[in-house]
Amino acid sequence: MKIKSIMCASALALLASSALAKAPVDNVSHRRHPNLAAAQHLTTQAYEKIAAAQRANEFDLDGHAAKAKDLLDQVNRELKAAAETSNENHR
Repeated sequence: MKIKSIMCASALALLASSALAKAPVDNVSHRRHPNLAAAQHLTTQAYEKIAAAQRANEFDLDGHAAKAKDLLDQVNRELKAAAETSNENHR
């Protein structure tokens, strides 16, 4: 019975992590800011690779992968802010 509970909890955790595996991205316009958009694309790819590493290692990465994902989320927000600032200054 205990093993069944552990397996159910593991399955639920995997489903929850899959739902959150995509980095939340407010996309930068590729037409107006191709370099920022390219950087944002790369950070999204990095986020997805880290999520894959977490799944492959059963989340045994001592919190470092989660912190890296948080930092990539911050990078994406900063890239969006950079694009918005450029838009405001160069209408």
